[in-house]
This record gives sequence, C-alpha cells and structure tokens, in this order.
Amino acid sequence: MARDRGRPGVRARLSAAAAMLVLMLMVGSVVLSAQSSTAATTSGRAMWVWSWTDAGAVVQLAQSRGIGTLFVGVPPDLATSPALPTVRALVTRARAAGLRVDALGGDPGWVDDAPWAVDHWVRPTIATGLFTGLHVDVEPWTTPAWTTRQSTTVSRYLTLLDLLVAASGGRPLEADIPFWFGHVTAGRKSTLDTETMRRVSAVTIMAYRNTAAGPDGTLAIAAGELRTAAALGRPIRIGQETNDLGADPAEVKQTFYGQTLTRMNDQLAQVDSGASAYATYAGVAVHDATGYAAMAP
Repeated sequence: MARDRGRPGVRARLSAAAAMLVLMLMVGSVVLSAQSSTAATTSGRAMWVWSWTDAGAVVQLAQSRGIGTLFVGVPPDLATSPALPTVRALVTRARAAGLRVDALGGDPGWVDDAPWAVDHWVRPTIATGLFTGLHVDVEPWTTPAWTTRQSTTVSRYLTLLDLLVAASGGRPLEADIPFWFGHVTAGRKSTLDTETMRRVSAVTIMAYRNTAAGPDGTLAIAAGELRTAAALGRPIRIGQETNDLGADPAEVKQTFYGQTLTRMNDQLAQVDSGASAYATYAGVAVHDATGYAAMAP
C-alpha cells in the first residue's frame, strides 16, 4: 500500500566529511542569525543527529536554535565499537551545555530479529551509561512483508517494542511513527498508533509538511495522532524535515529543504500554537542536524 513517507525510508544522511563541511560553514551564520529568526516558541524542541564529525558544531547549532534534546545516532555494539569515543565526545559536550541526549537507533530488520536488537543495540547502549533514554526508528512499513503479510509484520513490530521496553531497564523509550498509523489495524479492535503508544514512553509523529495550516498541512495530518496521544496520556512530538527528499511535488511538500530558516520558524510557530491545544504535545523535533544547519536565514 502506497503511503506518504513519514520520513524517508532510506535516510538522507551525508557522508561524515560532507556533514562536517556543512556544519562548519553554516554554524557561523547560525550564531549571527538564529537568535532573531527563532522567535517561535522552542520549548521542548528536539533534533535528530544521525551523523557528525564536529561535536562542538552540533551543540552550538542546538543552542542557537532552541533545541533542548538530541537524538544521537548510535551503532550496534556501542560499548565495544570504534565509534564510542566520537559518541562519548558529543554526549559529554551536549550534557555540559545542558542538553538532554537520547540514544537513536533502529532498522526495519529488527522486526524479524528482536533478540538481536536487544542484545546488540539496547544492552550495549545502556552499558555505556551515556544516555537518558532510548529513541527508536524502526519503520516496519519499508519491509516487503508489510505489503504481503501486514498483520504478521504489525504483530512482530509490537512484540519488538515489548522486548525493547523490557530491556530498557526503566529508561524512557520513545518511538518514531508516521502520521497514518491510525489507519493501520492492530488486532481485531485497535490500531497501530494506539498499540504503539500503549507500549512506549512517548512518540514522535512524522507529520512532514512544509506548511502548518490547511487540509494537507502539518496540523491537519497530525491531528489524529495528537488526539490519540492525549487520550492515552502519552507525550507526542511533531517531526519536521529539512533534508532534500527529491524533486517530485509529493516529496517537496514534505521538507523545508530549499526554504529559509525564517519561513520555517514561522511555520513551526504555527505548529506549536495549534498543537498546544492537545494536553500531551511535547514540541517539534527537527530532522536532522545536517539539513537544519544548511538552511539559509
């Protein structure tokens, strides 16, 4: 079944060298311009950080744009990974700046091998003692089985969440979900958004639009999930995209790529204003650090 991407199935990540170049070039303009262009309420704002080479540039970007929480990409077997020093450097610097840092990970393959995800991602990540919580982005709808055996895939996905939560040792576990999970059946009498929210501590709803208002704007497509989260008492963030998704109109409307930071902040202010009517709204999450840093004032 064709679905609007909550966010790209193949993540828009630049190479480490490209990420460093973008962050280093743009951070100067961030410091000068962001204070005047972030008049929108930024309480609770978060940012995905999939790749980086300069921890200082990431933290400075977050501080200049009112980001309070980082979702930091963590590889498998972090405790013994060569990436550990790089991850530790970013987490240490972010915490010193007063930022919350959650470990970010996930892969569609986890649905078919939940024990592997627990043994090779959750437990080694927790063992480092670096993170406040866990943030997972699994995207089961990108697997071939989603089309051929959707009910089975849904069941396996929920079982995965159960195991991840059980292995988290009481740490909060947040999940990324698309805005259309409310239209996916889970069992006989429930939906996938409801069942996901019942299991995890919070969700980030990938309601990717570059316009807040209107029948196809962020607020409209996120409304169902905002209602569900409020009814269940689950904190919910609204994800917004800044990377290049492609030239097709259906892709262009999902991202602020190519637009100014000023226009994005205006739209995010409208999102915050509209979504704050829901009791458990927890703010905007920006995908991701590389795309966000590259935006012109």
